[in-house]
Amino acid sequence: MVRAIVGANWGDEGKGKITDMLGEQSDIIIRFQGGSNAGHTIINEYGKFSLHMLPSGVFYQHTTSIIGNGVALNIPFLQKEIDEIVSKGVPRPHILVSDRAQILMPYHMEFDAYEEERLGGKAFGSTKSGIAPFYSDKYAKIGFQVSELFDDEILKEKVERVAEQKNIILEHMYHKPLINPNALLETLHVYRDIVEPYVCDVAQYLRKAIKEGKNILLEGQLGTLKDPDFGIYPMVTSSSTLAAYGAIGAGLAPYEIDNITCVVKAYSSAVGAGEFVTEILDEEEAEELRKRGGDGGEYGATTGRPRRMGWFDCVASRYGVQMQGATEVVFTVLDVLGYLDEIPVCVGYEIDGEVTKDFPVTAKLKKAKPVYEKLPGWKSDISGITKYEDLPENCRKYIEFVEKELGVPIKMVSNGPGRHEIIVREA
Repeated sequence: MVRAIVGANWGDEGKGKITDMLGEQSDIIIRFQGGSNAGHTIINEYGKFSLHMLPSGVFYQHTTSIIGNGVALNIPFLQKEIDEIVSKGVPRPHILVSDRAQILMPYHMEFDAYEEERLGGKAFGSTKSGIAPFYSDKYAKIGFQVSELFDDEILKEKVERVAEQKNIILEHMYHKPLINPNALLETLHVYRDIVEPYVCDVAQYLRKAIKEGKNILLEGQLGTLKDPDFGIYPMVTSSSTLAAYGAIGAGLAPYEIDNITCVVKAYSSAVGAGEFVTEILDEEEAEELRKRGGDGGEYGATTGRPRRMGWFDCVASRYGVQMQGATEVVFTVLDVLGYLDEIPVCVGYEIDGEVTKDFPVTAKLKKAKPVYEKLPGWKSDISGITKYEDLPENCRKYIEFVEKELGVPIKMVSNGPGRHEIIVREA
């Protein structure tokens, strides 16, 4: 069976915990897109971890963790993360890296920072992890594929060509130091030595695994609203965050994906710039939710930036699960809302005097005002509850209200940060 785990909104929905939990029943876990620009927070018997490159299943000895061809592969970062988890007592994971993955280079991070600096107040709020320059190079066909590391003739010629092009921009647009082709070639040789033990024809490996009936988990980064086609463009990431891309970014046929688990947060949060209709503008109110949220508060796992906070958005979330093609929903961080007397839920957007329940394009989204319905809170701590029927009545009503709005069954409810703090709803 192949299952994809993806996010419905802006990212930070709690996918890491869900991947970690479902990893117990998986043989193979694959990161299929994105890079080290966003993290997944995992809490287990080894401690608390923020993973950026590694799939969230690396804590199990029975699993194989794969970096798919769709990933922006930061090789030193990958090695650093492996070393870090091993240093904390985690058994060395079995890692494979697609020979078709492309390599995120140091100059990608530099170009990312230079462009944000040039844009000034009109910047995109990048994490400066090099993601946009990396994917730009990939599709401009001047990226370095892992397989090319092992052909010195190809590598040397390409290094000279890439350095020549980049140096024109560095000199005349950014007025920054130029790339030395010899130093760049040496860097790629270092990367080759690091990654060589992990390199594999992943597509072939997966075909064999499917024939053998292995359980495969595809792990996405960020969520629907950060997708470059269907998100809040241009304040999006540079790779597709949709489950459909999981087939491409891992090397599978699309019909092999049996189940799409879409993770939806019980309130809204976002890191970085972009339209955010249900954002809580009262900073005191936002900070109260932020400090209670997640494990240790709502701060970016990669950047440490305080997340922008908002109430649950039925319009954005319904659109999010539809574009993912969700077969089921996991509802996370519900326990955080236990302090509220009543909980606002956005059920529509008012745009130019008309109310819509359909998520619009970004130009119209800028005009949208939230239409709220207030639901009664349950005023209690629900952590530790293991059966759905044991949840407070108003808590169940909140879940069922959201489920009706989404139009997709909520199969699991997360009520704490730990791996097994989750309630499975009976069909």
